[in-house]
Amino acid sequence: MSKRKKHMVTHLKTYMPIVILLAVCSLLTIAFTKGEDKRYERTYYEDGTLASEGWKRYNVKTDYWIFYHPNGKISMKGYYAYGKKEQYWYYYDEHRVRSKEGRYHNDQQEGWWLYYDKKGRVAHKCQLSQGLKNGYCLKYEDAQMISAEQYNKGNKIREWQSFDAFTDTNSLSDLK
Repeated sequence: MSKRKKHMVTHLKTYMPIVILLAVCSLLTIAFTKGEDKRYERTYYEDGTLASEGWKRYNVKTDYWIFYHPNGKISMKGYYAYGKKEQYWYYYDEHRVRSKEGRYHNDQQEGWWLYYDKKGRVAHKCQLSQGLKNGYCLKYEDAQMISAEQYNKGNKIREWQSFDAFTDTNSLSDLK
C-alpha cells in the first residue's frame, strides 16, 4: 500500500468514529424534537376540579402558569423558564386574598418579598437572596412599621423595635 493510502486509512480510522457519533446525535435530535411543540396543559384534582394550567415545552413547565386551590380559587400564578420559577409570582389563600408576592430567579426567591395579613394588607416585607433573608425585614401594623431586622445570608445581625430606632441608625434609602 502506498504511503498516501496508508495516511488516508489512518485519518479515516481516526475521524470515522467522530463522524458516526455526530450523525447519530443529529438523528436523535431530530427524532426527539419532532412534534414536541409548545402545548397548553391542564391538571385536575380527583374530583375533576382544575388544579393547574399552563404551558409546557419538551414536557417541562414554561411561560405562564396558574395553580388553583381545591375550591377553585387561584392559589398562585407566575412564570417558569425551563421548569424553574422565574420573574414575579403571586400567592393567594383559599379566599383569594393575596398572601405573598415576589420575584424568583432560577427557582430561588430574590429581592423584596411582600407578605400580607388576612385582610390583604402588608404585614411584613423582606429582602431575599437565593431564598435566604439577606438585607432588611420590616414588620407593619396598620400600615406603620413597628420593627425591623437585618439579615446576612439568613442570619439575623441586627434588630430595631420601632421605626424611630430604625431611622436613627439607617437612612430610608437603605431600603432600596
